[in-house]
Amino acid sequence: MLDLVWLIPALPLAGFLLLLLFGKRLGEPLAGWLATLMVLGSFVVACIVFAGLVERPGHERFFSQVLFSWIPVGNFQVDAGFLVDPLAMTMVLFVTGIASLIHLYSIGYMHGDEGFPRFFVYLNLFVFSMLMLVLGDNLLVTFLGWEGVGACSYFLISFWFTDRGNASAGKKAFVTNRVGDWGFMVAIFLTFATIGSVRYADVLTAAKTGEVAVVTATAISALLLVGAVGKSAQLPLFVWLPDAMAGPTPVSALIHAATMVTAGVYLLARMNPMLAVASDWVPHLIAWVGAITALFAATVAVAQNDIKRVLAYSTISQLGYLFLAVGVAGYVPAMFHMVTHAFFKALLFLAAGAVIHGMHGEQDMRRYGGLYKYMPVTCGVFIVGWLAISGIFPFAGFWSKDEILAYAWDAGAQGKALWLIGLATALLTAFYMSRQVFLTFFGRYRYADPTPEEINEAWDARIAAARSELAEAEAALEAGRAEQEAARAKVEPAEAALVGARSEVSASETAAAAVPVAQLEAARVAVDTATDKDAKKAAQATLRELEKPGKDLDKARTGVTKAETALTKARDGVTSLEAQIQEVEASVTAARARVAEVEAMAARHRPTVDKVSVAGPPDLAGIEDYLPAAVQHRREHHPHESPAIMLLPLVVLAAGAIGAGALNLPFSDRTKFLERWLEPSLFGNEHHLSLSGVGQAILAVVAVAGAVAAIVVAARVYLRGLGRPAVIEQPVLEHAWYIDETLARIASGPGELAFEGTARFDRQVIDGAVNGVGEVVRVDGSLLRRFQNGYVRSYALGVAVGAIVLIGLFLSRASF
Repeated sequence: MLDLVWLIPALPLAGFLLLLLFGKRLGEPLAGWLATLMVLGSFVVACIVFAGLVERPGHERFFSQVLFSWIPVGNFQVDAGFLVDPLAMTMVLFVTGIASLIHLYSIGYMHGDEGFPRFFVYLNLFVFSMLMLVLGDNLLVTFLGWEGVGACSYFLISFWFTDRGNASAGKKAFVTNRVGDWGFMVAIFLTFATIGSVRYADVLTAAKTGEVAVVTATAISALLLVGAVGKSAQLPLFVWLPDAMAGPTPVSALIHAATMVTAGVYLLARMNPMLAVASDWVPHLIAWVGAITALFAATVAVAQNDIKRVLAYSTISQLGYLFLAVGVAGYVPAMFHMVTHAFFKALLFLAAGAVIHGMHGEQDMRRYGGLYKYMPVTCGVFIVGWLAISGIFPFAGFWSKDEILAYAWDAGAQGKALWLIGLATALLTAFYMSRQVFLTFFGRYRYADPTPEEINEAWDARIAAARSELAEAEAALEAGRAEQEAARAKVEPAEAALVGARSEVSASETAAAAVPVAQLEAARVAVDTATDKDAKKAAQATLRELEKPGKDLDKARTGVTKAETALTKARDGVTSLEAQIQEVEASVTAARARVAEVEAMAARHRPTVDKVSVAGPPDLAGIEDYLPAAVQHRREHHPHESPAIMLLPLVVLAAGAIGAGALNLPFSDRTKFLERWLEPSLFGNEHHLSLSGVGQAILAVVAVAGAVAAIVVAARVYLRGLGRPAVIEQPVLEHAWYIDETLARIASGPGELAFEGTARFDRQVIDGAVNGVGEVVRVDGSLLRRFQNGYVRSYALGVAVGAIVLIGLFLSRASF
């Protein structure tokens, strides 16, 4: 059965190749099912190999399988082979088992994504790389897997690379891990230079038998620590892991629970004989790096609002626990907690993905609340993960975390300080995970609440509307006043026209009065009595002349009437406009008052902070009609439970988060299954507790009581609203103590200048020296080419000249 070990990494590799060639043709969901079946098959084979290893006696549980000679170069012989032992099999089982569940979950989570086949190409390659890392029988094969998971993390973190932030997060992970890779590489070089081999069998045997000097073992162990710090995201190289949340949620679960970040701890555990030979300060350094990182990340998680970033800093903190355990030679509790952490952290990440899936991509926990009503299954499994990571009895995290704290307490002079830091971290873990659960699943449903930005936008819209109304009223007032001036301008000409008309009437009256009535009557009689045509025309002309002043008078009087009418109309127009202007002036005054009132209301009711409030619904009085369309869109959204293909892995992981603690119960040697299983791989370097059972029980009670107290405090603050979250969620914690920003400023400031200077030195000095040597050779070659021209006569001439010179030298010496 052990001979089947090659199939464990071969199946994910085959899945990768098949999907690479035919993934687009298979499409969705066949590509996902193929990838899932390949990893599931790897898990089944791992179980068969595990059964074969169990059949052997404890001291014989080592099996090597050489596939081929990879690098046969002189004394440097490296085979592509696998080492199967309890430590490797422990890693292989939970890597393949949990990766299978994550693959299954991803079929539902990535539904509809245009990169569906490509995603599973990367996932299968990721699992293959991790299996090569843990199964390699030498440091170089391990390093191959080490680099493989690093490359896959870049592919998966920046999977949605069209978003610039995602692409930058992938590059950040890739570059940061190169620092750790340098430490691992130099450790490999130093190991080969010391022992002449990189096979674990040779290296660990040499360390056990005292063939490695303390100084050398110290250097190798310290360099391995650098590699582990980079891969497992410890201080100060943690900065890549929170940004790794840019990738799809299944990627986060795979990186944090089953693959990449556990690699550093595995490497240190694998090299435990070397750590045992090294100076004491190396294990102490490992323990303190882990303890400080655990506490640091826990303080940061308290103030994070992105549901995935809380879990990211939680992972950094839990990995700190693992480093703490390795540093105090607690390899069994380190591996124990790695296994339990794999269950509950994969559960928490996938459950968070289910929440995000049901909340239309929203990741801010302050926008959740009350989701237990809509997602009962997700809520239930999330609560299991919460209680497990919080160390609540009898969940899996309680057994593994408390065992690490017991080993820290038992670790000599520094142990009590390490225990205290670990306990503080445990209390903070219970607090921030309770905060996450309460904000997400309980309390008031807040998704439809406008954000402070949206509320400010609504107030701006209302103020703009009031100001627009004022502007319209003022424009109407200006137009009315202009019309009034135009009307007033018409009154004066109308008055002048009336005066002129009246003057014309007076003149016409005077002229009409000057015509005698008798003469007018005589002219009329003459017209009527005239018999001769010419006499009649003359009489008519006389009559017209005498009647003209009267007609002019009538016409003038008509003009007066018209002028009076026009003047009355002009005056009435002015009067009417004055009334209208008074109305418009009143509306302008009212509009100004409304603007002042709205501005005053906005000053009173605008949000005072830029964070979403969870204490109560925001004050929307006066702006309900001005809220952005996005608010209405969210009000129409209905949270929903995930499909069965996503819920099934959650239920299985929840069962593991509950029952995985049974792997290493502290009651007796018979119940410490994991300890007995790992014993051959630890070569007697495991620290054995001197603490009594009663002492362990007291420490466990203290830890659980502290965790319960932290949960109660979180409930009072985030459920009952009896505290001030702002006091807890300080900006310095939200920004991770500004470490990332500081490193970014250094890299973009002095760091960039140093890099540019190095590049300039390389171009001008290094390349200049190389190019200068080449130029000297070229010039010398050009000179020599004149003599080495291929003509025999030239060579004969040279020989003759040389002979003459030699003869001259001999003769000159003979003369002396």
